[in-house]
Amino acid sequence: MSGTASSGILIDRIEHWAQRQPDATVVTFGDVSFTWSQWLERLRRLSGALAGAGIGAGDAVAFVDKNHLSCLEVTYAVSAIGGANAIPNWRLTGDELAYVLTDSRARIVFVGAELAGEVAAIRDRLPTVERIIIVGDEAAGGHSDEFEGWLAAAEPVGTAPDLVADATALLLYSSGTTGRPKGVRLTHDNLNAHSAAVAEVLPFHDGDVLLVAMPLFHVGGTCFAIIGLDSGKPAVFTREADAANLFGALMKGANIAFLVPPVIAAVLAAGEQAIAGFAALRRIIYGAAPMPLPLLRAALDAWPKTEFVQVYGMTELAGVITALLPDVHRDPAQEARMASGGTPLPGVEIRIVDPGTLEDVAPGEEGEMWWRSKQTTPGYWHRPEATADAIVDGGWLRSGDIGRADEGGFVYIVDRLKDMIITGGENVYSPEIERVLIEHPAVADVAIIGIPDAKWGEAIKAVVVLEPGVTATAAELIAYCREHLAKFKCPATVDFLDELPRNPTGKILKRTLRQPFWEGRPAQV
Repeated sequence: MSGTASSGILIDRIEHWAQRQPDATVVTFGDVSFTWSQWLERLRRLSGALAGAGIGAGDAVAFVDKNHLSCLEVTYAVSAIGGANAIPNWRLTGDELAYVLTDSRARIVFVGAELAGEVAAIRDRLPTVERIIIVGDEAAGGHSDEFEGWLAAAEPVGTAPDLVADATALLLYSSGTTGRPKGVRLTHDNLNAHSAAVAEVLPFHDGDVLLVAMPLFHVGGTCFAIIGLDSGKPAVFTREADAANLFGALMKGANIAFLVPPVIAAVLAAGEQAIAGFAALRRIIYGAAPMPLPLLRAALDAWPKTEFVQVYGMTELAGVITALLPDVHRDPAQEARMASGGTPLPGVEIRIVDPGTLEDVAPGEEGEMWWRSKQTTPGYWHRPEATADAIVDGGWLRSGDIGRADEGGFVYIVDRLKDMIITGGENVYSPEIERVLIEHPAVADVAIIGIPDAKWGEAIKAVVVLEPGVTATAAELIAYCREHLAKFKCPATVDFLDELPRNPTGKILKRTLRQPFWEGRPAQV
């Protein structure tokens, strides 16, 4: 069963499918499932609960938890009445989490029972938050009296009559060169355009069921789920992307998955039984971290009937912007293109620009990749200056990634203009870590770089210059970072130098620092 993708409000598609297939299952989470008609009624009731709490056009709420179906429910329900759901990375530490929740201006914070203490500890630093609602109760099998009771007491409401499709529906936080996270605004139009473009190049079949295992604070979680729901396909949600959850989802019929390479590597390393279980997947979409070619070849051999699709994208583009399709993966004549991110999705324009002159480079040459699409964010939440830096005249988004395109339009990402490291699918920006480390009394100068890592794609390395006459160990500096940053942002190793290489204007030459680690590799990321 299929339907034309909507250019309207997100919840319109749920209503469409609730009319077409009311008794079919739409979502499964743990031992809870809903049909399309049941879920639509639940979303409308949640909109009513939010409206009853005073949430309306232009407001934000936030959801802090590991994966939980209610997070996606809040996204649909709050966006139907003109608000937006901000989803911070649940791994953030107190200071980081307080910053994001304050920046989002969330009026209600939904928090998983498992993490309720983290939010309670920073409650006095959340000036805009009027209410905290606990979602889930580990002792009660994942069902919270507070959230479910609040929901049950509400009256359903319809979509706000004056709501427009260019209203912000979702806020996903991305760090930046300032060292502080920014809220990426994604509108109904952005999300609908993304769903339509992906479904056009990766059509669904009857019986397809999405496995939503990636974190919902990531486009690979929330936006991946929305793609399937937009096309009328059900989804199985997992709490985490661990073996028990993944195999549980496969047992429930999931056959389309988005996974980061470290998860694929873990399955291959788990042995024959795990490999056989994953043969149930009709399609594996992978991205968000580098995929080593030997790992990809092993996966292709392990699952000969599975479609493999590599994707490249950005939060600012609502997710996927290029795709390397299944036919290329199994065509020996196109093996050289296995290192590419594929070709742009329908409706996507690309320019490759000299970052110095801002002029287009010659065909085949490297430059910064600029993108233009209906998927492009209108900007950052309450950050006009950051928006103006990222989105230039004509609606072009500056990606900060250095790449080139071959004669067939296949895009190759070779380096980064911005200080970003992708480790295990998580985007980490160097200035965030440098801002913390430079405050250590022993540190005179510091640079954070990404180096190759067989498991995570990239590992974080700190290159440090110590204050004269002062000593500090790598373990001490790493421990200091862990006091102030989420663990995944902390350096795995530390090198000590007498001074950092700089250009004549004083800018640290990070490419020089990275070069010995990446030498001989086709890409520097």
